[in-house]
Amino acid sequence: MKLGRSEAIIALVLVLFFLTGVYFYPQMPEMIASHWNARGQADDYMSRFWGLFLLPVISLGLTLLLMIAPRIDPLKANIGQFKRYYDLFVIVLLLFMFYLYLLTIFWNLGFRFNMVQLLVPGFSVLFYIIGEVMQKARRNWFIGIRTPWTMSSDRVWDATHQLGGRLFKAGAVISLLGILFQRYAIFFVIGPAVLVAVFTMVYSYLEYRKEARI
Repeated sequence: MKLGRSEAIIALVLVLFFLTGVYFYPQMPEMIASHWNARGQADDYMSRFWGLFLLPVISLGLTLLLMIAPRIDPLKANIGQFKRYYDLFVIVLLLFMFYLYLLTIFWNLGFRFNMVQLLVPGFSVLFYIIGEVMQKARRNWFIGIRTPWTMSSDRVWDATHQLGGRLFKAGAVISLLGILFQRYAIFFVIGPAVLVAVFTMVYSYLEYRKEARI
């Protein structure tokens, strides 16, 4: 089966994941830092094998799930209308995971830095792409802001996702401030994401109520 450009890029990144693990395996310590707290300090460890290959395996599984979902969605024709943007999201998410993977490897090679602070730019790019996808998304069962109210009306779906897309893009800019405030970097990432999720859920309900009164 011939791969499209997006599928080829995704396959290449997945191969790089595993090749990187194989290359660095002999250089890694027996126990590898695998988790960092809100201040970017390592606070959990796992064996060398799982420390190097767990994230590639998770990334592979997540990618397969994301590639299968549009094919089994009852509204897959709608997904086809923004598939180019959806594929872009999958690629950017996978590259974000690979960036996290490289940071983990460098940390365990002896480089020291604030993990959360260095992840902030990656989160910012990811949030912006999510915002872009939201503004292009059409009603479906797997992708987007799926509340009872958005799933019941194309108008409510479109209005909610246009607003949600703009808010996620604004959140991408706000999250970048975490680079300047090392101790609070995690809050500049989590805060906007939580606020956007709550606000868009409430907004979708209000839009639905507005439509019901028409």
